[in-house]
Amino acid sequence: MNKVLGIDIGGTSIKVGMFSVDGVLEAVTKIPTGEIVSEAAFAVVTEGLKGLLAENGAKPADVIAIGLDVPGPVDDEGKVGMLANIELDPEGLQAAIKHTFPNANLAFVNDANAAALGELWQGTAKGANSFVLVAIGTGVGGGVVCNGKLISGAFGAGGEIGHITVNRDETASCGCGRKGCLEQYASATGIVRGYKQACKQLGTTPVNLDGPTDTLSVFNAYRAGDEAAQTAISQMCDCLGYALAQISAVVDPQIYLIGGGVGGGFKLYADELRAAFRKYCLAPCVATRILPASLGNDAAMYGCAYQALLERGE
Repeated sequence: MNKVLGIDIGGTSIKVGMFSVDGVLEAVTKIPTGEIVSEAAFAVVTEGLKGLLAENGAKPADVIAIGLDVPGPVDDEGKVGMLANIELDPEGLQAAIKHTFPNANLAFVNDANAAALGELWQGTAKGANSFVLVAIGTGVGGGVVCNGKLISGAFGAGGEIGHITVNRDETASCGCGRKGCLEQYASATGIVRGYKQACKQLGTTPVNLDGPTDTLSVFNAYRAGDEAAQTAISQMCDCLGYALAQISAVVDPQIYLIGGGVGGGFKLYADELRAAFRKYCLAPCVATRILPASLGNDAAMYGCAYQALLERGE
């Protein structure tokens, strides 16, 4: 009874999926965590994993592969780089999991790359040979798949789509320290920022916003004909379409998948985004499809499990 675990590591909890080797999600659990840097914290994780198995008639010896996704760069050798938004000791957690699951191959994957792999395994990109996932949330991440293989890069920076420069004249700094990154315009934060700037320029009052990433309110304002919201969404589409055109000049994927929280509003801006892409892309690339991702917040969980299977040779 071979099982695969996909572990989606967040700042306050981790979500774990138990899969069959052919990609059927059989059970899910959440394990509350804080800083995952001590033996006690590692034990919370491993006990939670064992509990998930026991509740579903399985045991640690049944687990042949375990994937973990992390919000930071992971290079082609599986080495975890900078982790800016989470306290995690990757080596310590790896040792604890290997001790508990001696039969399992263990893989670390960047969270956006994992989401791409999940879509390849069981989502919209299933059967596609090459595609790029754009994960749009608080920031903008990405996963690039060429010839069925994830491109993570020599230093783990493959797929850092959010940090493609789209405006060389920008004076405000991106979170990465550079200026004019796609993330400053196409992320949830960027859309809300652009909306507020447009309101100021137009002399209008913004709708009530529930924080700096409340794109839902901006989308609702857009539907109601709010000119500032239309300006912000148009800016997002123009910048994202421009960035995708640059990616196509290098990678030339069959498909772009738009995921993440902002991806939930895809139907609202899909036509404008496709038009922006066609405006900027090379002529041979105009047939590239831009589609919504389908696995939602489960994509990374699927993808890291799949990566663990791939590394095992399944």
